[in-house]
Amino acid sequence: MTFQNNKVLLATIDEFDSFKEKNPEIKYIDAILSDLSGVIRGKRLPINDAQKLFKSGIQFCYSTFLLDVTGYCPDAAGRGFTDGDPDATYFPVAGTLQKMPWHKDSLGQVLITIQDDSRYSSIIDPRNVLARVLDRIEDLNLQFKVAFELEFYLFKKRKNISEKPEPAISNETNKQSEGTQVYGMRELDEFYDFLEDVNEFCKIQNIPASTASSEFAPGQFEINLNHTNDILKAADDSALLRRVIKETAIKHDYEASFISKPFIEQTGSGMHVHISLFDEKNQNIFSGDKEEGSEQLHYAIGGLQKTLYDNFLIFASNVNSYRRFEPDQFVPVNNSWGPNNRSVAFRIPRSDEKSKRIEHRVAGAEANSYLVLSAILSGIHYGLINKLSPTKLRIDNACTDPDPEMPKSIEKAIGLFEDSKFCIDYYSKEYVTMYADLKRKEIESFRSEISDIEYKWYLNL
Repeated sequence: MTFQNNKVLLATIDEFDSFKEKNPEIKYIDAILSDLSGVIRGKRLPINDAQKLFKSGIQFCYSTFLLDVTGYCPDAAGRGFTDGDPDATYFPVAGTLQKMPWHKDSLGQVLITIQDDSRYSSIIDPRNVLARVLDRIEDLNLQFKVAFELEFYLFKKRKNISEKPEPAISNETNKQSEGTQVYGMRELDEFYDFLEDVNEFCKIQNIPASTASSEFAPGQFEINLNHTNDILKAADDSALLRRVIKETAIKHDYEASFISKPFIEQTGSGMHVHISLFDEKNQNIFSGDKEEGSEQLHYAIGGLQKTLYDNFLIFASNVNSYRRFEPDQFVPVNNSWGPNNRSVAFRIPRSDEKSKRIEHRVAGAEANSYLVLSAILSGIHYGLINKLSPTKLRIDNACTDPDPEMPKSIEKAIGLFEDSKFCIDYYSKEYVTMYADLKRKEIESFRSEISDIEYKWYLNL
């Protein structure tokens, strides 16, 4: 099944020619994708060869979207070694051809997406999973607006991948970040050059970044994206923002990471998503007389609550993700909801009627933005069409009631995901099988290594 419809807009040769004319210094074009773990992968094309990408696409193996977090192909659902690792045809996404301002040379980049039926379904691409969900929810005749907020840590540059992370050292003060100074302005100034470059590079790449703030741990920051009704672009921007942040960090001799919980004693990093819903008259249907919003907002919450644990593997996609869900860390430990309350999973921020929205606070910062939006929008759709009532709202500390049903391990989440009729219905049986098998094999590989703590505990036995 291809998705060459009004939602998946592909770049044309005219777009490429215009870019080339405006930027005659460009030497190469990076044709890139963001894989399931947010790692940027692709091919670098000399500018004189890149026009072929915009005319007929580029051949690239399907299994690129089924690599584990280490970059290894574990043959998920027989995709990889078993099937001979066939190629798919990838095409450039309209509007994503931009310069790479952090690079020492003149390069451009463009997102690519599978639009190919030569052997397998294009559903293997998470961007197409989101496109499928968007097709499914068209029956609502409503318009979603979404905005991402991404938290991340800035580390001192490590000498090798085995070295443990440490908070970054400010180039201004030559001091290491320390203490918890949430919203601290001094912390923003200490890393001003880095944050200013992120802001400038986002402008050049047409990524609508806005507010930056320091967070609850040394070297932890949050950058927000402006809301948009272009759902696929919202997910693109979230994926590309991660590349901007990581590459800019390298430029400033730091290391940026979106890992959920790099330090046991510090707060984790989340991917918060704000969602509102508008009718044909551009009226926000989540608005109501009370702070907790309208009946439609309640149905949406009911759907998100009902489907949360089925989708948990999307929101918490690796072993480390599950360390984040601890009480009194401004991270949910159940599927609660409530107005102006950061202890719940689904928060209704204080706002005017036009801005009434749900803040989804579950996903870890390293989660795949396309799949996260797929899970959120399909959950809202499920709640609206079935008129699901939510639980009683919470204005107290919801972290006092951890839910024993909430997945505490990735193994539990894998089982819930692959057995979910809801996930199979919205994402397809094929995708659910592939994704679950990939994560199971990733965990098998993770468990195959002996950890430092095993030696510490058991070597003297």
